[in-house]
Amino acid sequence: MGINGDEELTKAYKFLEEGNPAQAREVLEGALGYNFENSEIKFAHWSCSYWVDFIQSLPLMEAYEQGEALITRWKAFKFDYERRNDFQQKTIYAMQRGIFTIALAAYENAKEEEAASQRADLFQKKGLCYKKLGKYETALNLLTEAYRIAPQSASILAEMADCFALCGEDKNAKVLFREAFFIDAQRIDIDFLDSELICALIRQVKEKGYIGSVLQEWIPVYGVLYGVFNVKRELRPQEAGRLRQEIFAKENEIKDPSNDSRILVPKLINMYFWLIDHYARSNEGKDKINECLLQIRVHDENIYRMYTK
Repeated sequence: MGINGDEELTKAYKFLEEGNPAQAREVLEGALGYNFENSEIKFAHWSCSYWVDFIQSLPLMEAYEQGEALITRWKAFKFDYERRNDFQQKTIYAMQRGIFTIALAAYENAKEEEAASQRADLFQKKGLCYKKLGKYETALNLLTEAYRIAPQSASILAEMADCFALCGEDKNAKVLFREAFFIDAQRIDIDFLDSELICALIRQVKEKGYIGSVLQEWIPVYGVLYGVFNVKRELRPQEAGRLRQEIFAKENEIKDPSNDSRILVPKLINMYFWLIDHYARSNEGKDKINECLLQIRVHDENIYRMYTK
């Protein structure tokens, strides 16, 4: 790339980081005239075009709706650029800073709601924006506030875990990721998780061919098998009792052919993993552990062998 191309890209990236893809596109269109085959300029131009009309439509929405729309659009953008073989990390980084700066401003201007769930959601969304901007400690403080309001939110716990991992605090990250996927794997938006700790695990599970809702349920199973979810907490007696009831209900559900066993099997296996850990810690005897292992073997011989080898 010539010096002019470098200069134009630098200018364009500055505009992108400021959340101004229209100005960035103008700069890049000039650069394309003499760098038509340059893959970075072409990808940056495509990225700008992806966002220009959308950004210009934002003033038509309320502040909170702007934030939600930006996050939804980012997820679609991520899906689309990952399908290309020419995407450039520098462009993505600049675009991410711009988009989440705008989203954060939108959430900051959003109307304060009285409902606890809505307040928790707003803290979580602000935390997500700060995380995407690389301000992990600020993100964690906001997510902690959200957690105080909604301690059973799997999505909040997963975002907290991600921030801990990005800060290098893997022990806290592992225990919170394990907790989040146990509470409700389906409520976690894995497209917004950034730490290599969890992203490497997700990639490994995807390589096995799992997608969508089924993928979500297998992540904690392989998290245990691959030693990622290896920091554990003890279940309280009432939790253990509730877990046994949930397992009994799921075992009955799986007998009904109208239910989706592809989701129920990994969910059940993860539940058995938790129950086995409880029995091992509470010294309730090998017989109960063996019963759990037998059920895992019934549902998936391969998982049983990996777990017991």
